[in-house]
Amino acid sequence: MTFTRRTFIASAVALGLATSSAFAAKPLVIGFSQVGAESEWRTANTTSIKDAAKKDGITLKFADAQQKQENQVKAIRSFIAQRVDVIAFSPVVETGWDTVLREAKNAKIPVILTDRAVKVADPSLYVTLIGSDFVEEGRRAGRWLADYAAKSPKPLNVVELQGTVGSAPAVDRKAGFEEVIKGNPKLKIIRTQTGEFTRAKGKEVMEAFLKSNGKDINVLFSHNDDMAIGAIQAIEEAGLKPGKDIIIVSIDGVKGAFQAMMAGKLNVTVECNPLLGPQLMQAARDVVAGKPVPKRIVTEERVFPADVAAKELPNRKY
Repeated sequence: MTFTRRTFIASAVALGLATSSAFAAKPLVIGFSQVGAESEWRTANTTSIKDAAKKDGITLKFADAQQKQENQVKAIRSFIAQRVDVIAFSPVVETGWDTVLREAKNAKIPVILTDRAVKVADPSLYVTLIGSDFVEEGRRAGRWLADYAAKSPKPLNVVELQGTVGSAPAVDRKAGFEEVIKGNPKLKIIRTQTGEFTRAKGKEVMEAFLKSNGKDINVLFSHNDDMAIGAIQAIEEAGLKPGKDIIIVSIDGVKGAFQAMMAGKLNVTVECNPLLGPQLMQAARDVVAGKPVPKRIVTEERVFPADVAAKELPNRKY
């Protein structure tokens, strides 16, 4: 039988040799695979996880996947080989994880998902998912735009900058947004394309949108703030005024978005809280100690229109 720290604790507690809290107090080792560093949001997320591990005295083995699923699979297998106590990762895409997660389960190493979900045949391959409700974020963006459209004297054409193809936030934010605007005679999506969650790609795709549909675009819905900020550059270079000639609705709530709103270049950002470090460390401690952990841990988030940007910016931690 293969023994991990978790199974050893469970056996010791069952035999009355120790309490779970005694073992849980010892330093944990967490292997964490991050998507990459594609945005302000991701940078803040990484910092939160590293800082929380340091504060809690937890050893963090960190791997940057650079937006590639194969890199994450390699990292997870490396963590299994190193016999870490817990494996955590933010998956690049939703599918293709069954095999490697089954390897972790067979090695009796619990897996925690952060930020993004996976689609697996056996849900027991991971313990919990910590992060945002991406569908609800899309709905919130759609609701704000529907309210705006209700006051518009004419129908509005929307272009959409999607996140990484196949990723949970891209799939879910699109689904939530479309759920709300479906059937609204004032709103129509005329172009949609991935901007890969990066500022540079967001600018590039927006340039293409403007060249092919420039006069018809009334609204940009961006799946994250970094793509929106890149798009703002493209809009300005085309001689248009972002936030006025083209209404911009975005998701994340990073400082750059608040600065853009204060400059009148972005109209609203829907918060997606990246500060998941403390929740991850607590969940890891609970799992190793044998305590029950909810299958889904949702973070609290808000919607910030431009008129509150100046007041809220000093409160932003990312």
